[in-house]
Amino acid sequence: MSDLTSFYPSKPRASSEPDGWTVVGLDTNFMTDATVHTATGRLLNQQASVRFTPVGFVWDYGDGQRATTRTAGASWASLRVAEFSPTPTSHAYAATGTYDVQVIVVYTARYRLGSGAWRDVTGTLSLSAPTLKVIASDATTVLVRRDCAADPRGPGC
Repeated sequence: MSDLTSFYPSKPRASSEPDGWTVVGLDTNFMTDATVHTATGRLLNQQASVRFTPVGFVWDYGDGQRATTRTAGASWASLRVAEFSPTPTSHAYAATGTYDVQVIVVYTARYRLGSGAWRDVTGTLSLSAPTLKVIASDATTVLVRRDCAADPRGPGC
């Protein structure tokens, strides 16, 4: 990889569902935007391309729990599951608080000079996404007879 130090993968970003908050005890869905992409430039005085492929994701949920996955994660909608459903990248917090979530994306690389054949690069490259803050709160539900539009004086209205 050292010969390719002028080529960088795009910096990944992490996100969550719900966006930046969650309910204690329910699954929070995490994902990153890391995808296969190509950087171009010059190498050995020739036009070169380096293709970066994410192959691993190391999640630190900020509460002492970690997970390693092979998937970047996906929204509940694209997975066709209900909100707060478990996913390969989800996590349920046990306590209220503000958590700093980190993900490290592990990339492999291939390169080519000009329009030549793609060649594997030995090793991997790990890149951290910026920290994602998630606020975990308790939730209490109350059954009411009508919604606030029908009964503006009802509980919680």
